[in-house]
Amino acid sequence: MKYRPSRRTRRMAISTAVVLALAGANGPWLYRFSTERYHDYKINKSDYKAANGHWDFLDIPSEFRINTIHAALLHTGKVLLVAGSGNNQKNFDAKSFRSVLWDPKTNAFKNIATPKDMFCAGHTQLPDGKLLIAGGTKQYEKLKGDVTKAGGLMIVHNEDPDKPITLPAGTRFTGKDNGRTFVTKDPVLVEKAKKVFDKNTGAFLRNDPGLGRIYVEAQKSGTKYETGAEDNYRIAGLSGSDTRNVYGIAQKLALDKKDFQGIREAFEFDPVAEKYITVDPMNEARWYPTLTTLKDGKVLALSGLDEIGQIVPGKDEVYDPETKKWEYTGIIRKFPTYPAVFLLNDGKLFYSGSNAGYGPATVGRAPGVWDLATNKFTKIPGLSDPDRMETSATVRLPPAQDEKFMVIGGGGVGESDKSSEKSRLVDLKDADPRFKDGASLDEGTRYPSASLLPDDSLLVTGGSDDYRGRGGSDVLQARLYDAKSDTYQRVADPAVGRNYHSGSVLLPDGRVMIFGSDSLYSDKANTRPGVFEQRIEIYTPPYLYRDSRPELTAGPKSVKRGGTAMFTTNQASTIKSAKLMRPSAVTHVTDTDQRSVALDLKRTDGGIAVTVPKNRALVPSGWYMLFVTDDQGTPSEGTWVEVP
Repeated sequence: MKYRPSRRTRRMAISTAVVLALAGANGPWLYRFSTERYHDYKINKSDYKAANGHWDFLDIPSEFRINTIHAALLHTGKVLLVAGSGNNQKNFDAKSFRSVLWDPKTNAFKNIATPKDMFCAGHTQLPDGKLLIAGGTKQYEKLKGDVTKAGGLMIVHNEDPDKPITLPAGTRFTGKDNGRTFVTKDPVLVEKAKKVFDKNTGAFLRNDPGLGRIYVEAQKSGTKYETGAEDNYRIAGLSGSDTRNVYGIAQKLALDKKDFQGIREAFEFDPVAEKYITVDPMNEARWYPTLTTLKDGKVLALSGLDEIGQIVPGKDEVYDPETKKWEYTGIIRKFPTYPAVFLLNDGKLFYSGSNAGYGPATVGRAPGVWDLATNKFTKIPGLSDPDRMETSATVRLPPAQDEKFMVIGGGGVGESDKSSEKSRLVDLKDADPRFKDGASLDEGTRYPSASLLPDDSLLVTGGSDDYRGRGGSDVLQARLYDAKSDTYQRVADPAVGRNYHSGSVLLPDGRVMIFGSDSLYSDKANTRPGVFEQRIEIYTPPYLYRDSRPELTAGPKSVKRGGTAMFTTNQASTIKSAKLMRPSAVTHVTDTDQRSVALDLKRTDGGIAVTVPKNRALVPSGWYMLFVTDDQGTPSEGTWVEVP
C-alpha cells in the first residue's frame, strides 16, 4: 500500500519549506529577529538586572507629551518638565508654551499654565523650595537666506548728564552718510551721561555718554537697504537739546544670520501651589544663561544671548529671594552660554570650562576658580582636549566636602564634528590644583548625561559622537562610574539615543529619569530632518534589584546646619552611611545644583542620628533628599529634609 502523508504532515512540510526558503532569502532578517528576541530575554532576566540595571519607558498620555528641554525635581517629589515652545518655530509663533508636572509615585501628569517662552531659560533651586526660572526666548534665529530685512545692533548714545531717555518701539534711525532708515521693535532705556572729573584738581573733564543697545531693521526688504560701514544715525521724534545729545552709531546692518534673542522675565515656580509666580525681571535679557546659587542663598545669573542676539557682555547680576529683585554685581566677566559654574565650600565659584556653545571661541573658555568678591579668576591648567569643551558635562563627585570635579566628554566649538572621550578630574583642595585624565569613555561623546546616585556611583548615559547626532552617531550606552577606583562599568543600554536638549534627573526612589534629544537628522545619511524625542526612559540601577533595602520610618522634616537629627529605622545595625542630595535642575546636560553631602552618622536605640555640616556654602539653604545606605551599598528611598 502506497503511503500518503496526512494533511497535517503535508501542512508541516510546506511550512518548513517556506521557512527554509525565507531563511535563504532573508537570513539576516531572521537572524536579527532571533537576536532581538534573545536580547529581550537576556535583559529581563533577574540576574542580568541585578548586575546591570534595567531601562523602561515612562507611560505618558498623549496630551502630556512635550519637547522637554528643562527638568527639575521639586521637594514635593514631583518633576517639573518644561518645553516652552520646545525649539519649534510654529509653537513660538502661536504662543504655545508648555510645562507638565509629573508625579513619579502615582504616574499622574498635569499641564501647567506657562506665561512666557521658557525655552532655553536658566533655573536653580531656591532656599524656600521654589524653583527660580529666568530668561528664555524672545525671537527664534533666522538663517542667512531667510532674513529679508537688513538689521543689526544699534548703540544709542545719550550725552545729557541730567536725565536718561527712553525711546519707544517704532523709533526711526536714519544714517548721516548712507541715508538709510532703520526701525526698532522694542523700547530702549538710555542712561544719562556720567560726569568725569580730574581726580587731583576736581576740574570737570567730560561727559561719558550713557549707552543703550537695541536691535533695528530696515523698513523694507532687499539687499539695497544693507549698509557696509559704521555710520552715525539721527533719531526721529526728538526735540530740543535731545536732538544734539541723543544719537545712534551702528556698524554693518545686513541680511546676515540673526541669532536667538533672549528675554528679561523671571518666575518662581511654587511646588505647593503648582504654578508660576512672576517676579522682578532681570536687568539683562538672557537666552542660555546659567543660574548658580550663592552662599547667602542669592542667585547669580551669568551669560546668555541678549535681546538682540548677542552674548551678554559680562554684566552678571544677582537675584535676592527675599526682595524678589535683581541687582548688578558691578563685575564684568564674560563666559560662553550655559557656563558650568559651581559654588565651592569657601564661597568662591568654580568654572569647569563646560558650556553649551554660543560665544567667542577665545573668550571665557579657560576653567578656573573665581572670587566673586574681588573678581580675581585663577586659571586651572592641565585640561585635556581644551578645544572640545562645548556640550560636555561637569559633576561634583561625592562627597561634596572633597571638592573633586569631573568633566566628561564634550565637542568642538559650534557645529564641529570633533568630540572627546576624555573624563578629566581635578581636586580643588590641592595646593596647586591641576586637571588630570581619568577613565575614558569608549568613544567621543557630546551631550553626556551624568546623575549622582545615592550609593556614590555616577550614571553616565547618552550623548552622540557628532554634533546633534549627525550621521546616526548617538551613543546607546550607559555606564556606572566609581570615583574611588576611577573606573567605568558598562551596564544595561538605553533604547533611545540622546543628544542636544537632553538631561537626566535622580528621583527620590533611587531611579533616574532621562529626557529629551533633538537630532538634526533621523537617518545616518543625513537626508531626513530629525524629530524631537518626546519619550522618557527610566533607569532602575542594580541596587534596586536586591532582596531588601534600608528604610527610614520617621524623623524631623527640618534640620539646622550643625544640628543632629534622629531617624527611626528597623535596619540601624546595617546602615553604614548617610548623605544629603540636592535635587536636580538640569538643562543642556548642565546641572549646577547637583551635589551629595556626606553626614556624620551614629547608631541609636531603634534608629540613627545624623549631623549636618555647619558650612553654609557646602550645604546651601533648601530642601534635600536624605539617603542612607546599608552594608551592601543599597540605598534607602530619599526622605525630604529642609535645611533652613
